[in-house]
Formats: sequence, structure tokens, C-alpha cells
Amino acid sequence: MAENTQGTDTPTDASTAPSTAAVTVPDKPALEGLEEKLTARWAEEGVYAFDADTTREQVYSIDTPPPTASGSLHVGHVFSYTQTDVLARFQRMTGKNVFYPMGWDDNGLPTERRVQNYYGVRCDPTKPYIEGYRPPEPPAKNQRDWDVVSRKNFIELCEELAVQDEKVFEDLFTRLGLSVDWSMTYRTIDDVSRAVSQRAFLKNFADGDAYLSEAPTMWDVTFRTAVAQAELEDREVPGAYHRYAFTAADGEQVFIETTRPELLASCSGLVAHPDDARYQHLFGTTVTSPLYGVEVEVFPHALAKPDKGSGIAMVCTFGDLNDVTWWRELQLPTRTLIGRDGRFAADVPEWITSEEGRRAYEETVAGKTVFSAKQGVVDALVAADLLDGEPKKIMHAVNFYEKGDKPLEVVTSRQWYIRNGGRDADRREGLIARGRELAWHPEHMRHRYENWVEGLNGDWLVSRQRFFGVPIPVWYPLDAEGEPVYDSPIVPADESLPVDPIAETAPGYAEDQRDVPGGFTGDPDVLDTWATSSLTPQIVGRWSRDERFFQNVFPFDLRPQGHDIIRTWLFSTVVRADALNGSVPWTDTALSGWILDPDRKKMSKSKGNVVVPTDILDEFGADAVRYWASSARLGADTAYEVAQMKIGRRLAIKLLNAAKFVLNLGATQDAVVRSAEDAAVVVNRLDQALLARLAETVRQATAAFEAYDYARALNVTESFFWQFTDDYVELIKDRAYGGHGEDEQASVVATLATTLATLLRLLAPFQPFATEEVWSWWRTGSVHRAPWPGLPEELSGLQAASSAGDPLVLAVVAQALGGIRKAKSEAKVKQRTAVRTATVTAPGAQLEALRGGVQDLKAAGNVAELTLVEGGEELTVSDVELAPAEEA
Repeated sequence: MAENTQGTDTPTDASTAPSTAAVTVPDKPALEGLEEKLTARWAEEGVYAFDADTTREQVYSIDTPPPTASGSLHVGHVFSYTQTDVLARFQRMTGKNVFYPMGWDDNGLPTERRVQNYYGVRCDPTKPYIEGYRPPEPPAKNQRDWDVVSRKNFIELCEELAVQDEKVFEDLFTRLGLSVDWSMTYRTIDDVSRAVSQRAFLKNFADGDAYLSEAPTMWDVTFRTAVAQAELEDREVPGAYHRYAFTAADGEQVFIETTRPELLASCSGLVAHPDDARYQHLFGTTVTSPLYGVEVEVFPHALAKPDKGSGIAMVCTFGDLNDVTWWRELQLPTRTLIGRDGRFAADVPEWITSEEGRRAYEETVAGKTVFSAKQGVVDALVAADLLDGEPKKIMHAVNFYEKGDKPLEVVTSRQWYIRNGGRDADRREGLIARGRELAWHPEHMRHRYENWVEGLNGDWLVSRQRFFGVPIPVWYPLDAEGEPVYDSPIVPADESLPVDPIAETAPGYAEDQRDVPGGFTGDPDVLDTWATSSLTPQIVGRWSRDERFFQNVFPFDLRPQGHDIIRTWLFSTVVRADALNGSVPWTDTALSGWILDPDRKKMSKSKGNVVVPTDILDEFGADAVRYWASSARLGADTAYEVAQMKIGRRLAIKLLNAAKFVLNLGATQDAVVRSAEDAAVVVNRLDQALLARLAETVRQATAAFEAYDYARALNVTESFFWQFTDDYVELIKDRAYGGHGEDEQASVVATLATTLATLLRLLAPFQPFATEEVWSWWRTGSVHRAPWPGLPEELSGLQAASSAGDPLVLAVVAQALGGIRKAKSEAKVKQRTAVRTATVTAPGAQLEALRGGVQDLKAAGNVAELTLVEGGEELTVSDVELAPAEEA
């Protein structure tokens, strides 16, 4: 190790008094080993700890996305969480007390699916609990051979695996250098989160914002759970139009074309557009269905499309959401046949009255799956010569649950809802207004929010028929026949939360009264995972548990998240904060884009184009990967680019080496310009020019960060950095070594020290490891607790030193040096070769600027005589006479 023992005054933040520290520069600086060393140091010193003894004005709070811990790690985590961290680090350096917690979203279907596959088990709530149960090893590969376990055993396995998965994520995020306060970690399934989620639900219920209703519901038959509108996904699938006729009273054949002939027995009516002349004479009359002989009425309705199929549609309860609308608005009878298991009712429905129709039902659809029922109906129509022509094959959009593999069905079920404006125009407008209170980054993302809210067609369905989640905290009394009295739910006392109504007794009852007439029953459902995730500000902000703490962080300053979940997480959080707190949940929202593969396709496991983040961290290092992520603007879908990571690694390495050079030249903390008095030492025009350029860089970077445009802040900082290392450092070596006297040496050393101190802080949010390493060579404390260079009190010295500076000086001197170097390269001689004479021709303003650094130019280019000529439209170097090799 080479040591320089000159003293340095080292303030580590705006309030720290200067202290003396030795300058210790390693012989061979390297990135390897920094992540492990510095991560341990930051943890030990509590560099990123939030100080709860604070005021709201001091705090910058971040509602950090809790990743789904049961999901696989992918490069998107590195991408979006780095962008948040860059913003957090900037705010911390501006003096803010940054509240930056991390949570894990570990309840709900994703965890259940992972547990099923990982352990080879599935849940059956009727099975008894087994104390100390362990799944078989290795787990069975065939689902038919999986262990069937109780609900309690299954939940225990979910919690066990979730903890393991969370550790993997924490290790990744720590290695990446996220400056979160790990002491503030939470889980969406822990006791605190469950209590907060249940408390919020009960307050919604007490205020009339949550309600229980039996209604048509989108249903996933594989997972056997209800699905909310926000979880729907349209997928193009093959289908076919089947054409067959209903018969009018006068024998007229009224042909319909449908992709779902299996729903014929559920038909409640036919609809056509009011202006469709082909069917106007049928409105108000009845027609009879084929096979089942059921009379249904023909109705006019504006949603019917004359140009689709035959122009008249069969309304079935329920085939799709249009059927729900027609059923509700036309007040049609409910004829639901598909159950929660995805099969048709085994018993013939009461509305099919003829013997022929009842026999047809038993033969075509009774007890069958949707697929088998479709084939049964088509076969029966063909056999009776009722199918008109061959089915017409098509591709059409069908609703799927975003995590499901089969088309959704619409079944009638009793579910819990939270009001979100889907059925209330005033509430909908209020939530749109809430969205306009937020600052959106980028701004155009607000339109996605508004379009979603305006397109809602129902309230938020929050109950789920799953096992691992936050239980809905209600019981129902049972009447004398043992039927639940749903309009008189029993709710728990607040101090008893969290509760599990399936495992705990209802208040005022004994356990032996469970599920018996006159007793009680627990609600078996859990809350949608978004119903808990929508409360992340309340959970981590200690709402309802520590009101002083909550008031110091809420509304949060920032919600960072992906643009693809505006309709789910962002909107649902606005809904809850509006109802519970009468406020927006945060003031600013930052939307990150997707990661695309090199072919500009979204990365996904199904496409096999996902990059494992630990691989790129191993190859390039955290600072390099962070550079790539920070180069992408908010909201922009960004291609995975190894080239960008290589540039980021080169930048980090160059920073280490440039800092070593600067410090070995004698730059110390004492030499940093802090005031107008200090600025008097900077007497050279080239030095003043560099500091003028640096001051402008600080101004632009600060403005960019304040506008949440961290990518621009990185761009302007990096541009200056390379000009500093490639141009300025090469020009001033002679002066730095004392070749032009003490005053000139002092000027350049002050400029070098000031520039290095400023650059380290400008780059710290982006490359925390390299900057912290360099900072430790000559400063005490952490660069990440040092004041941001754009603060007014920090700028005074820099502005004074640069006030007389003209950035053009550095630009033209560097350009002239480049011309001299080019001449040497073309002559195929070494750059240290002496130049006897050279001529620089330039316009007047450039020539005057060049005079400010001519001595540095001559020293750097090893030029004996330099002639300056005014003229031309741009600077040129000519007549370069090189000394013979023996004179070099």
C-alpha cells in the first residue's frame, strides 16, 4: 500500500465537524470484494437506518413494493428496485431522514402453488391436522400421488417455504446495494399485517364500504376461486361459431351463432339491436330453444351487435360479462348450471319441463365438464339435424385468470366486495380526482389510471376461496335450520385481531355450537392478496398501532412500482387510503418499465428468455448492473444490454484509478474549496473552467433528480466525469507536479480535490460500492451520509471558484490537445514524442479561450513552440513538426 499522510478535514454530513484522516490509497484498486466488505460495514454502522425520532418535514418515505417471495428471481427485480434505490440515496444525501423499508408479499395463490409443487402436497380442509407433519422426500412428481394435508398443515408449509424464499431475495437485494432499513422488514402474512388487513376490512364494513353479495362472479375452475376484474387477462384462443335455430310461435326459424353451444340449457333470452330491422318484429315475443324446448323472450338491447354472427345473441346465465349486463338490465331469470367445480349440474333444472327436454339434458350436459358438455350438445344437434352447416373456426379473445390455464366461467356465488367506484359514479369521479392529486413519473401514466377507473364495471371482489391468506374476520349465526344468516355477520373485537374464524370461536358462542342449528359458522374465505398489499402504507407506517409514527411517514412521498400493475396495486392502494384516511397514499408515484430481451420481447419464464440476476452480478458486479438499470428512464421498457453493464463496470474501475491518481498528486480534504475565501487559491483559467463545468453539472444533476429523472442525472454526471479524466487530468499533470510554481500547483490541487469530492457524491446513488471505497481512502464516515453537492451551503465555494470560469476554455484546449495527439498517431510515434512547432487556427472567441490553458496544452502535448492564428470557422491543428526520435 502507498501512503500519503497529509491531513484531511472530513465532514461526513452537513452537521459533522471536520476531522483529520490519513489518505490511504491502495496500490492496485479493484472492485472485487467491495460488495461483501462494504455491505457488512453499512450494516454495522447503521448507515441506512431510519430515525424514528423525527418530524414529518424531515422524512422522505417510500412505499416499497413487497416482491412476491414465492416467485423466481429475475433481472426485472434488479432493474426496478435499483431505480428506487437511486432515488432513496439522493434524498438521503439532501438531508432527508429516509424511511425505506422492505416487505415480502407471501400470502395468496402464488405461495400455495409453489408449496404444492415444492413439497408435493395439496390441501383438503376436511383432513385432520397432523402434529409435526413432514412431506415425503423426494416429493412425488405426479400430482395424483401428492400427499393430501389439512388446512393447518398446509399453512405451516407455506410459512416455512416463504421464509426460505425471502432469504434468497434479501441476499440478492443486499448484494445489489439497496439502501433499505432491514430492521423495518414486514411480511404480508405475519400477525401485524393480518391484524391491519382485518382491521381495515372491518372499518370498511362498518362504514358501508365493504359488503357481502350473491352475484355473478368470474370463476377459475382450476383453482376454484373467484377472480376480480383487475386480475382478468384476455387471451386469443381457437373457437368456432355454431349456428342453430330457435323456433318462433309461427314456426319462423331464428338462427343464432355462438361459440358456446354448451350453454344452451342456461339460455334466458335472445337479444338484438333495437335498430336491427331483421328482428324488430320479434321483440316482446317468445321463441323455443332446440333440444330442451324452453320458451325465452326476445329483447332489444343496444349492446347487441348487428354485424356479429347472425346479429341476434343468446343470453345465458352466464357465458360472459355481456350476459351479466343483459341479465341485470333486462331482469332475466337466473339459470346457472355450471358450478364451482367447472361441471354442469347433475340434476335437470326446473325450467326444463318437457320429458324430451329433460332427457336431452341428462344425455348432453348433466354432470359433465364444459369441454365434454360442448361436445355433447353439438353431437345432439347434429343427430337431430338442427346444426346449420359446419362450425366456423375462429380465433377470439377469452377471459382468463392471469395466473390460470383455463378460460374463466361466470358462476353465481356469495362474495365480499369493497366499493371502488365501479357502481357509483360519484365515488368513481372522486377516485379519478385522487389520481390527479398525485405527481406521476412519467406523467402520461396517469391516463392508464384514469382509463382503468372509468372502465370499471363492478366493485372490487376481495374474497377468495383459498387457504393461505388473511382470513375474512367474520362469523355468521345459523338459524334453526342450520342456514347462515348472512345479513347479520358477527365481527371480532379489535383487540382480538388477527383472528381465524375457521379455527377460533365466534364471540358469545361455545366451540360446540360451530356448524349446528342455532350456532355459528366461520367465513371460510380469505382476502384477495391485493386487499392486504393495498395496505402497505398502513402496514409499514404503523397505522392503528402508532399514530405518531404514522403521521410522520403518511402520506408517503413515493410509491415506486411497475406500470403493469397500475390497475391492481396502485389503484387499490388509492381506494383504501381514500376510504380509511381520506387522503392519497403518497404524493409521487414512479413507474418502471419492463425488461425486454435483445429482440425487444418481454422476458418471461414461459418464453425461456429470463436472465438470472445472480449471474450478471457475478460477471459484472453490482455497480455495473446498477449503472445499466439507472440508465433507463422511468416508464421505459428497456432491453437487456450486456454492453451497458460493461460500460458501467468500466466507469467504476476508472473512478478507482482516477481517484488514486488525484489523491497521489496530493489532493486532500484540506484542499477542497468550501467558501469564497478558499476559492481564491484557484487562479488558473483552465481550473476555473473545469469548476464552472462542474458547477453546471451539479445544477443539472440536482434538477434532474428533483424531477425524478435520475437517468439524466447519471448522463450529465458521466459526461463530465469522462471529460475530467480524459481531458483535464491529462492537461494538468505538469502543473500538478509543481512544474509552474507553487501557486499554480495549489490551484490545480484544489481543483482536483474539489472535483473528486463532488464527483464521488454525484455518482454515489448510482455506484455505491466504488464511491464508498474511494471515499474511505481520504474521508471518514460514509459518502452515502455526506451532503449532496447541490445543496446551497455546499455550492457556495464551488460557485465562487467557478464564477470567473469559462467552460469553453477546457473544451477548446482539449480539442487542441486532441489535434496534436492525432498528428502523432498518424505519424505512428509515441504520444510522448516532442513537438518542435505546431499551429492552432481558431475563431476569435475560441482562440481567446485557448490562451487560458495554453501552458497546460504545451506541457501535455510536449510542444516547444505553439503558434495561435485567428481565423476559420472551427479550431484546427496544423503544421505539427515532430522532433526526431533521438530528441524525444
